[in-house]
Amino acid sequence: MEYHNPVLLNETVDGLNINPSGVYVDVTFGGGGHSKEILNRLNDRGRLYAFDQDEDALANALDDDRFTLIHENFRYIKRFLRFHGVKKVDGILADFGVSSHQFDMAERGFSTRFEADLDMRMNRQNELSAFHVVNEYEEESLRRVLSQYGELRSAPAMARLIVENRRNEQIVTSKQLKAILKKFLPPRHENKVLAQIYQAIRIEVNQEIEVLKEFLLQTPELLDTGGRLSFISYHSLEDRLVKRFIRNGMFEGEPERDMFGNFEVPLKKVNGLIVPSSEEVKENNRARSAKLRIAEKL
Repeated sequence: MEYHNPVLLNETVDGLNINPSGVYVDVTFGGGGHSKEILNRLNDRGRLYAFDQDEDALANALDDDRFTLIHENFRYIKRFLRFHGVKKVDGILADFGVSSHQFDMAERGFSTRFEADLDMRMNRQNELSAFHVVNEYEEESLRRVLSQYGELRSAPAMARLIVENRRNEQIVTSKQLKAILKKFLPPRHENKVLAQIYQAIRIEVNQEIEVLKEFLLQTPELLDTGGRLSFISYHSLEDRLVKRFIRNGMFEGEPERDMFGNFEVPLKKVNGLIVPSSEEVKENNRARSAKLRIAEKL
């Protein structure tokens, strides 16, 4: 099964500062590119656990005694690592967002390039799909999704139009949805606006923001002292959460101060923001919006 080159491969794995006999977790296994590189840097005592909720990724499982692939959403990371007898790890890698494989499978409905049924589920066992969001959400909920997750100014008008049109017939395909929202898609920026609409619906379908928050909150407890997080985000909503969590250990407000007036936080930032080189973007278009942040457990 074709999976594209992993984004920021060396930078992300370098960020883990790998101990050859350590325990590591790749929570977005996909095609296994990052996992292979981690295994290359481990000795016989090292261990790697990987998560992926998409059954397509299971075909890429690596034949290596040091490797375990867990077919689950990474929001359950602590629970399933405990199941495998793991309480502490030396590093966690995540490459958030949709895999190139998911984008390239027309029938999954993730890409604006293809006509497809409205789906967008990363785990195809889940009941909630893009079809349900578009056809069953009340106007107010649709407006919230498009505004909050797509950052679309026209969200109220878009939501109203979708609700008006679905009264006549169900909106089943991406072609129908695009036709309904045509007046919001200026020729010069059609793909950009369409991508924002798709992003909004996809985030809602997969509960991506809730999942990310649940996952991040578990990481300090899982990391051993000196352990590293190495996370790639692709849109501002994700990146903002990761950045705030690394800085404050929380998503809103400020952490408590100790008796000396210093903030008590579980992590410290390592290096600054890392983005792909122009060469990598040229070779792999998916890398263009990638942002890598690295943190260490104090």
